[in-house]
Amino acid sequence: MNAHHDTTGHVGHERAGEADRAMARLLELDAEVLASYLAELTGLLAQRVAPGPTRILDLGSGPGAGSLALARQFPAAQVTAADISTQLLHRLQKQAAARGVADRISTVETNLDEPWTKITERGPFDLIWAASFIHHVSDPVRTFTRAFEQLRPGGLIAVTEMDFFPRVLPEDTGAGRPGLEARLHQATNTQPPHEWTGPLADAGFVVEERRPFEIHLDTTQAGPALNAYAHLFLAKLRSHATDVLEADDLAALDALLDETHPQSIMRRGDLSVRTTRTTWLARRP
Repeated sequence: MNAHHDTTGHVGHERAGEADRAMARLLELDAEVLASYLAELTGLLAQRVAPGPTRILDLGSGPGAGSLALARQFPAAQVTAADISTQLLHRLQKQAAARGVADRISTVETNLDEPWTKITERGPFDLIWAASFIHHVSDPVRTFTRAFEQLRPGGLIAVTEMDFFPRVLPEDTGAGRPGLEARLHQATNTQPPHEWTGPLADAGFVVEERRPFEIHLDTTQAGPALNAYAHLFLAKLRSHATDVLEADDLAALDALLDETHPQSIMRRGDLSVRTTRTTWLARRP
């Protein structure tokens, strides 16, 4: 299973629309809760792209958390957000307007497994951003090769992946046996960590750094959105857990997701975010 928007296609308008809305909300909450991490990452990019970029491409932008963060970090840049979902791009446009950056963020609706004709018209770019996206494409090396072609010489690509789904619960939640979240993640997160050093090099890039970011935020640091974020994330994992968790763990998880339950995630003050994300920084020679 995967916790991110699937940009490879849709399976019916109604189901796709519902899935897009849920994923958009989760990604927006992710950007809000992890705002300090996003600021650190975009700050690192500012050090590596000097002078500041004037054209940025956000691949698989979804609702545009990355696009908005990049527009904030680089106030002179034009950001192009590319995604397959009309609904998510529309959501980004509304967010950009609300934040006063609609004149600097444009959108391109496109399937990135197909030719990049619409993107080519906007380039070349100084910086390409691909966050939790590359593992969705059918051929990562082909995607990196196309990205290489869209970068100006000396341009930078930043590829980020979530190493494992965020942990948010205390060891003992008061519902069921201790260690529930560890068992849930072990049962549902079966994908091996992504590794893009080789594919980036195969596409012609010079990989400058592979940097892990360790994230550990308590309730105060994560802010008021943490409860809703934790609830949505665990609800998503719950949808994949029916056949892989013991009955008592499923009952405990359902109690935590029940907003009326005394131990409900939405009522707790003991949540935190613990995860790591890895970013590859690579340059076109």
